[in-house]
Amino acid sequence: MSPSPRLFLTRWPLALQWLAWLLLAAASGQSLKYLEIPAGQFLGPMLSAILFGVCGAAIRVPRLAFRLGQGAVGMLAAHSITLAVLQAMLQSWHVMLLATLLTVGLSTLVGLALERLGGIAASTAAWGTAPGAASAMVSMADEFGADSRVVATMQYVRVVCVVMVGALVSHWIGAPASASAAPAGAMAAHGLNAINVGLSLAAIAGGVLLGSRVPAGALLVPLLLGGALQVGGLLQISLPSWLLACAYCAIGGYIGLRFDAPTLKYVLGHLPAMIGGALLLIALCALSAWGLAHWLGKDFLSVYLATSPGGLDAMAIIAVDTHSDIGLVLALQTLRLFAVILSGAFVARLIIKWSR
Repeated sequence: MSPSPRLFLTRWPLALQWLAWLLLAAASGQSLKYLEIPAGQFLGPMLSAILFGVCGAAIRVPRLAFRLGQGAVGMLAAHSITLAVLQAMLQSWHVMLLATLLTVGLSTLVGLALERLGGIAASTAAWGTAPGAASAMVSMADEFGADSRVVATMQYVRVVCVVMVGALVSHWIGAPASASAAPAGAMAAHGLNAINVGLSLAAIAGGVLLGSRVPAGALLVPLLLGGALQVGGLLQISLPSWLLACAYCAIGGYIGLRFDAPTLKYVLGHLPAMIGGALLLIALCALSAWGLAHWLGKDFLSVYLATSPGGLDAMAIIAVDTHSDIGLVLALQTLRLFAVILSGAFVARLIIKWSR
């Protein structure tokens, strides 16, 4: 019996499958980046990999490439850890801790609601609603046995919702938002020389190696190592744009190529619940930001961006373009990233326990 037309890629040689996917991944990633789509260089390769997986491709991204991609994402997050960010944390640590716990608690409730009402598996709902960096949560979900394919869909549906709502809120308040500058790109351009790049690559490789026996260590250890070296003045983190693109492509391809027709059908069937859960979490975080803004004496937009459950990069873009308190936004977003990475497994187990 001949293969199904939907699985025509099974007839292609592996070399041709790799070449076709890499070309499509690069073209789609750069196109989405040009259109200023959030996390476009991750979404493009992941969507193209999903297409190839559903069509029967036999290629798979090696796990080592996936772990090195995690390390690059961790080092990218570590770039936001500076003395100014740490000082902002120390000055308002009690309020930031409360805001972080509140956001994590709200995401836990939304995850439980999606498990009960949306029919999504408990562990997948927990990681899919976790308010950390999207690619970081996708990476950790795979480490802890959740379905990273569905987690990726939930996380990036929320990222798009957060950016769109953030732009609308900024416009409504009177400060138009745009995504004309990218912190990651600025970081790559700043201090980009052979020594900085070499040391950053060595820190990624060393962190991934040291984290080989630590849960989510490929992400967490480079993040901690890079942050400590940067604050200590021993390293100016410098990651070329091509390296970040390769890291996102490796993570997106690792996840997307494991999609098949039944998984895609499951995701499409639960898409309304995913969008509803994302909007509910955004609304709850905005309500908490209103109270915190009065407590801190800060403008609502800065606190909203700081507590919004979106990616650190996306919130920093809007904060810069709207002249918000960038220090507060980066400090609170970074603190929450650490909190979610350290507590993610516990929260996932908690949601699984409550769901039973």
